Amino acid sequence: MNKTILITGCSSGIGYDAATHLKKIGWRVFATCRKEDDCNRLKSEGLEAFLLDYEKSGTIDKVIEEITRTNGNRLDALFNNGAYALPGAVEDLTRDALRNIFEVNVFGHVELINKSLPLLRNSPDGRVINCSSVLGFVALPYRGAYNATKFAIEAITDTLRREPTGKTIKFILLEPGPIRTKIRENSIPHFERWIDWKHSKLAEFYKKDLLHRLYQPNKKLDFFELEPKDVTKKLVAALTSRKPKERYYVTYPTHAANIINRILSTRLQDLLYK
Repeated sequence: MNKTILITGCSSGIGYDAATHLKKIGWRVFATCRKEDDCNRLKSEGLEAFLLDYEKSGTIDKVIEEITRTNGNRLDALFNNGAYALPGAVEDLTRDALRNIFEVNVFGHVELINKSLPLLRNSPDGRVINCSSVLGFVALPYRGAYNATKFAIEAITDTLRREPTGKTIKFILLEPGPIRTKIRENSIPHFERWIDWKHSKLAEFYKKDLLHRLYQPNKKLDFFELEPKDVTKKLVAALTSRKPKERYYVTYPTHAANIINRILSTRLQDLLYK
């Protein structure tokens, strides 16, 4: 039988590239999106696409039921990819803003993992790959909400690997750095909803720096920015290696940040990342 994988966040970017590539090389892909229109587009391209919104447990249940019904109660891999960013200073984040991003980027991920476990246990080589980020181990300013959710996903993944569940299922982290996706563009509605920058004590910073970057989402803003296909290459390695790594770094900045974390003191890192 073909190996099977459930992938979230497939409307564009990393998830879309992963879904189309894995289907091409013979995997059965259950691709999910948050919007019905995106699911219909993927279906027109020949993918099996389903609605899954991390904020809505019912959509998670329906996808698990569909896989159970059509794939003999088995799943070989889960790629938790869907997430969003919320740019802004920590002092401008409300409790509701943080609650909302954690619902999607953390709570939904954990719920989907837990509900996938019975299916993954029926695979001889079940794997969960969580898409983290360089911001899962390096806290950069004005990205506090996203930093926090990715740090949390790293902690959850490491914990699962060290619990009894990790004896039968492999838990792996992908840690991309700058990748050319729509993450900036998709973060704009969240920024406009939650960040009252005009009344912030940091209004001048927003006006001169953050807004300039945020509202040019299609412009390449990082010299080291790579494409979604570069993440897919690491994903394939994580899925097919007999002994996969616990972490796969993607992009030069991610490798560099890992080295910096190891050799520089916290005080020096504070100076570097300000």
